[in-house]
Parts: sequence; structure tokens; C-alpha cells
Amino acid sequence: MSYTAPVNELRFGIRVHGRLDEILQLPHAEGLDAETVDAVLDEAARFASEQWADTNRTGDLHGAGFSDDLITTHPDLAHAYDDFCEAGWAGLRAPAEFGGQGLPAVVSAACEEMWCAANLALSLMPMLTLGAVDALFKHGSEEQKQTYLPKMCSGEWAGTMNLSEPQAGSDLNHIATRAVPKENGAYALSGQKIFITWGDQEMTENIVHLVLARLPDAAPGVQGVSMFIVPKYLVNADGSLGGRNGVRAIGIEHKLGIHASPTCTMEFDNAEGYLVGRAGKGLAYMFTMMKTARLNVGIEGHAVAERAYQNALAYAKERVQGRDEADGSDDVAIIRHPDVRRMLLIQKATLAAQRALYLRAAALTDFAAACPDNVLRKEAERELDFLIPIVKAWPTDNGVVLTNLAIQIYGGAGYVEESGVAQYLRDVRITPIYEGTNGIQAADLAGRKTTGKNGALPLKLLAEGKGLADKLAAVEPAVAQQLAQAIETAEQSVARMVGYADRPALASAASNAYLQQMGLTLGAIGLARAYLAAEAAQTEDADGFGSGFYAAQQHNARVYCAHVLPQVYACAAQIENAQALLDVPLELY
Repeated sequence: MSYTAPVNELRFGIRVHGRLDEILQLPHAEGLDAETVDAVLDEAARFASEQWADTNRTGDLHGAGFSDDLITTHPDLAHAYDDFCEAGWAGLRAPAEFGGQGLPAVVSAACEEMWCAANLALSLMPMLTLGAVDALFKHGSEEQKQTYLPKMCSGEWAGTMNLSEPQAGSDLNHIATRAVPKENGAYALSGQKIFITWGDQEMTENIVHLVLARLPDAAPGVQGVSMFIVPKYLVNADGSLGGRNGVRAIGIEHKLGIHASPTCTMEFDNAEGYLVGRAGKGLAYMFTMMKTARLNVGIEGHAVAERAYQNALAYAKERVQGRDEADGSDDVAIIRHPDVRRMLLIQKATLAAQRALYLRAAALTDFAAACPDNVLRKEAERELDFLIPIVKAWPTDNGVVLTNLAIQIYGGAGYVEESGVAQYLRDVRITPIYEGTNGIQAADLAGRKTTGKNGALPLKLLAEGKGLADKLAAVEPAVAQQLAQAIETAEQSVARMVGYADRPALASAASNAYLQQMGLTLGAIGLARAYLAAEAAQTEDADGFGSGFYAAQQHNARVYCAHVLPQVYACAAQIENAQALLDVPLELY
């Protein structure tokens, strides 16, 4: 199954939604210019399409193996990862002082879409490693940074996150892994962690596990959880590798999809670990990694759906069947059939809306990290915190829906594994579960992120959309009206969620519908911005995209507002009537 990285869409999106011109003025982008960003995207597109995409099917057919305590990976994937590191992609946004490229998060996010679409299972390892780099860079000691970050930034060493345990899945209050102080100042960790993505492998020289555990005198609940570095191989004072540590995989899961990625059960048997930061702050430190991971998981759901769309489009152009209802001609390509066109355009328009949303969030990551104006930096942090649950959940829920549409376009051929498209649905299905299920994301969004200051933050974002709708009214009044009505409905839902603030069960019952409504509405606002940008750009076309490209951006907005955005009214009704869910006695389920 082929993949062509949508490099023009990404270049356009980085400028319009990712605020590239502003980001290039930030201190951490010194020396970088738009031409260099374009060159990075072009080369990333080539690498993803030509060197990683073909390994996707290989990894599915020849998944990770486990025997005699050894994880095995197909050689094609190992070679692909080596090429990835040699080309410098592993440290794309890693700090330059430790050997990374130090590029802005918004540029890295665009590249991550390409990696995830090319091979989701393989992309998970460098994604998690960069998340671990973020956590150690922000919270680790100088000695810990010097010891671990250079090799992690180069991709020579991998990183993992170890949270869940058999008795503590999403509820980390019940973490039982213990960390006992040792005479050498380190700690001996004992316990078991489950569902650890790329928890073990032989593709990198070492693996740096970030592990949540409790000290002997720790307080109960999450307040007593600390974070530790537990390397697979101990590191000598001179930086060379020492003996094997007491951590190992004792099994891997047999999963629905992402077969090339080993999801491990990890056993810690008096494994030597090193406390990161202050005791009892482990969950707060881990959230540095988790916030990055949640943004990346949203990109993952989006990226797999993008590849599924590309293949469904190619199939629809090639598959000949049936009569054209417009002119009566026989034996036409199925793309001529209105229902097939409906499914393709819903995929295309929704993907454009998702890309707008995740690039905005990635840009906020840059502003939150590097904006020299304290007020603007805090505003970026607050908006990013609000958007993260939406960016994680909405594109991943859509990823399942859109990939399912791709299978529908293939018909019976899509249901047959040999066609390859079924893999995308199996792979993408994990993304609504990863990094806190989408129900957890919805509950997070419905809490103080929405209700704080009577809904001031979401209302501010919606007001921004109103301004775009006003501008759009001059060139596309029908779309402007559809957008304005959806925004008004969203404002009413924000008010309703604020009213539910003192009734947490009711807020929780309404939370999924609220998250979906906000995703749909913010996606439409992003497409309105793209429409106006395309209107302004097509007269000069300084980027050389061509008039057809800009026309497609405007059609995306029209299709989305006519055939996707109306879902907001069903969401609003579900929010209004959330009590109906709570009224059913449990014994009647």
C-alpha cells in the first residue's frame, strides 16, 4: 500500500495554522528560515515515502517476536530505524546542546505525521524517546542529562514510559512498584509494569526506562509517586555500558494491530534506578512526557487515516464498476459514484480540519516553551492545556471512522487482508486508547479547563472563530453562516458545561459529546482560516502550489461545513440531555 507524504498541505498548514513566521522570531528558532523548513519537510517526505512506507506491511506480517527473554524485530525495520538515526531524524526537536537538531515543535509535528503514516508501529519508538528526552531535560539533574541525553537525542539509546500495572491501569493511585534506597545513593526497584510500548528490543544499544514507583515512606495516592531512571544496561562513569540491570520483558502482547511494536510486560527485580527531581513529584514530571505523547497520539490517529484516504482515493480512481448516474455511461471508475465521492470528501475535509488543529497545538508548544513575553507565554500554556485533550481524542476517534470509510470504498476487497487497507483500521484502533483513553480526555476537558472563569478560555477561541466567520461572509456567505451558527451552538454548550460544574457525574456524562462538539467546531474554524488564506494567496501563489491546491482548500471548508459540521447539533442535544444516561438503573443495563 503506497504512501505519498502530503508535503504541500503540511507546508501550507505550518504557515497558516502553525504560525511559522511568528515562531521563526522566537529565540529557539534563531538561524532558521522558511526556506530551511521547506527543505526539511521535502527531505522528510522523501524519507517517509521511500524508506519507511514499505516497511509498514513487512512489520504487520512479521511482527515482533519473543522467545528466551529476547525481543526480535524484522531486519527491514531495524535497517529502517538505523537509516532514520543516521539521517538525524531521531533528534529533530531534541535540544541542540545535547546533540539534537533543536527544531521547533511545529516542524517536528509535521514530520511526525509523515513518520506515523509511513509506519505507525516503528514511529512509536522515536516518539517515546523524544518524550523521555523532554522529561529529563526539564526535570533531570545536570549529571543525568549529561549521562543519558546525548545518546537518546541521537537515537542510539531509546526511552520508554512505565506507568500502568496489573492492578493500576489508568488509576495511578494504586501503583505498587517499590523503590528502596541503596547505599550508593541509587534505588532498588521491584514490581511489574504492563502495556509498555517498545519496552524491550535489540535495535538500540540501551533503553532508558522512566518508571513511576513508591519510596518506602511514600504518601498514599499519586502524591507518593516518584519518577526514576532505570536503564536496561548500567552506565559506567566514563559513559560506556556496564552490566545488565535487573529489568526485563517477561512477555509481549498479541495485539489487534501495530504488530511490529512490542508491547511488553516488564519485570523490575531489584533494578537499579535513579530518582529524578524531588520525591513525590513523579506524576507531575511524567506529565511532561505525557502531554507530548498525547499530542503525538492525535497525530498518529490522523496520519493513519491520511494514508488510508490516499489508498482509497487511488482505488476509487482505478476500480471500474457500475453506471455513471450523471451521464448514463457504463463501466466507470467508482469515483464517479456520488456515495463514493461523499466518503472520499468527508475523509479529505476532516483530515484538513484535524491537521489545522494539531498544527495549532504544536505551535503553542513552541510559544509555551520559548516566548520571551511572560504574559503571552502563559496564554499559550493555558490554550495548549485546553487543546491537548481535544487534539488527542478527536483525531483518534475520527481515525477509526475515516479509516473505516476507506475500507467501505474498497468494498469486499477492503475486508480481505491481502488488499492491505484492513491493517490501517487494526493499527489505528489503539490510538483512542493510548495515553489515557478518550473518555479520560473528555473528562479532563469538561473540568476546570472549560469551567474556569465561567468558560473564558473556550469562549475566547470561539470568539476568534466569529471574527473569521465575519471575514468569510464577504466571499463565502453560506459557509460563514454555517460556521457562525455552529459557534453559537458551541457557546451555549460551554455555558451548559459551566452550569454542570457542581454536578461532576452530569458533567462526565456530557463530556464526550462536549469534546466532540469542540473538536468539530474548532476544526471548522481552522478550515475557515485556511479558506481565507487560500483566497489571499492564490493571486500571487508565492509558494508555487498552483490554483488547484488553493481551490481544494476552499472546497474542504465547503464540504466540511455542509456534511461534517452539522454533527455539532446532535452533540449539543446530547449535552443538554446527559441526565438521561444517569437515570438508567445499573441493574437495567
